[in-house]
Amino acid sequence: MSNPPHRLAVIPGDGIGPEVTAGALAVLDAAEQRFGFTTERTTVPLGAEHYLQTGELLTDEVVATLREHEAILFGAIGDPRVVPGVLERGVILALRREMRQAINLRPVRLYPGVPTPIAGLTPERCDLVVVRENTEGAYVGSGSTVHRGTPAAVAAQESLTTWYATERAVDYAFRLAQQRRGSVTLCHKTNVLVEAGRLWLDVMEAVGSRYPDVETDYVHVDAMCMHLPVSPERFDVVVTDNLFGDIVTDLGAVVQGGLGVAASGNLNLDGTAPSMFEPIHGSAPDIAGRGWANPAGAVLSLALALSALGEGVAAAAVEAAAASVLAELPALSGPAMGATTTEVTERVVARLGQVDPAGAGLPSSLMEQVAAVARG
Repeated sequence: MSNPPHRLAVIPGDGIGPEVTAGALAVLDAAEQRFGFTTERTTVPLGAEHYLQTGELLTDEVVATLREHEAILFGAIGDPRVVPGVLERGVILALRREMRQAINLRPVRLYPGVPTPIAGLTPERCDLVVVRENTEGAYVGSGSTVHRGTPAAVAAQESLTTWYATERAVDYAFRLAQQRRGSVTLCHKTNVLVEAGRLWLDVMEAVGSRYPDVETDYVHVDAMCMHLPVSPERFDVVVTDNLFGDIVTDLGAVVQGGLGVAASGNLNLDGTAPSMFEPIHGSAPDIAGRGWANPAGAVLSLALALSALGEGVAAAAVEAAAASVLAELPALSGPAMGATTTEVTERVVARLGQVDPAGAGLPSSLMEQVAAVARG
């Protein structure tokens, strides 16, 4: 008896979002054929065009529709016709909040043959995962400004940290580390953000006592920006707060070759709503429609989605296929990429039928690790 199909919501979004999402869905079609699972897909029209036509951001009706699915595949959001912050807060952050997506998971791994701006860096030295607390901190705190537009203007922006959300993120980091190399590093700024930093340190100590087989470390966020490019091998699983995680993972994306090859997952940990998976590049409206967008970030985000759905073997194969194609491209984006978005997708689809994930030469089976944590 076959398993029921996975229910997948698809939000192509803006700019290059529909292009790279189409690439990821083509790879998904191939993965279904090879590995014997199926999906039911619902396209949800969120983004700039929908907002400009209707004035709607994330409505209750859309939230209800999304909750009927197991996972969300997200393209990109952003358009110069919309004031910055409207779509980001009204759609992306709202989705994370409504779907209770407690964790933003961002792998930072350098694939064999992929160029990096860091001289001498090799793939075996760069295989870490950043676990970013996704619901608190400065990103969700309220703020206010008085006397705006005058020299007397004063802006206040709150940041909130709770034991509950911090423990949830830290516990996930420890469970993932158990599947990997057994090390968790806290990244914060405890010497300046004393109260929030102390709470994070206290949580690390409390949670760490439950995982005696996992080693712990601490690094200030400014020091992390120095260590990550020059000695990424120091890190296995890094856990950090919302703001620091956003900054550090963009640096990590550069280390691994660029934003176009970086994937992310926004994880719901309690099964009350779907997790969401997206490439971390933006909508890039200046190149939309030109065929210059690399679909690798979207394809690797699909791999994360499959791992979270329990399809760990298929996820590892998708990652291995994408990594092998990336190694063959003269450049990772733009006309110098040597292939269009569609052609890169076709190469990944063809490679998926040939690749053996276990023999692909990747530093570790990250997708299987994420799948194991999801099952646990």
